[in-house]
Amino acid sequence: MFVEFIQDALFAAIAAIGFSAISTPPRQAYLYCALIAAAGHSLRFLVMQNRYFSLHIVIATTLAALLIGVLAVILSSKSRVPPETFLYPSLLPMIPGIYAYKTFGGLVMCMYQSTEGAFNHFFYLFASNGLTCFFILLGMAVGATLPMFMMKKISFQATREK
Repeated sequence: MFVEFIQDALFAAIAAIGFSAISTPPRQAYLYCALIAAAGHSLRFLVMQNRYFSLHIVIATTLAALLIGVLAVILSSKSRVPPETFLYPSLLPMIPGIYAYKTFGGLVMCMYQSTEGAFNHFFYLFASNGLTCFFILLGMAVGATLPMFMMKKISFQATREK
């Protein structure tokens, strides 16, 4: 499990660097984005895969987004960059792409079914994956923005001169 944990952190860091490169932040932001994404994604992996926690993906993602938000606010004052610069690229590796894909796959398969049993099966897949995707995204949004409002003084003073 340790190797998988390290791989998860590494791949999340690489993805965050790639996502942050799109918006051309200052050079020091790349390292912070990588570290924050690795910490958040690793926390999610740990609380989902660990036999002591074994949390659902929605709760695990919300906790990871909360950690990402806290780290982004704290490191923004140190680097003199707005917390959003770190926050969004660090969250993007946790976007629930497979759930969104399965949601639309289930919807398309619903339209092509002629029997009620098959339709109900694919509608169940559509609803289950769609709700999971929605609540993961909601957890990410709430978990990531909550620290910015809770630590308002740090968050909004990050780019001010002292």
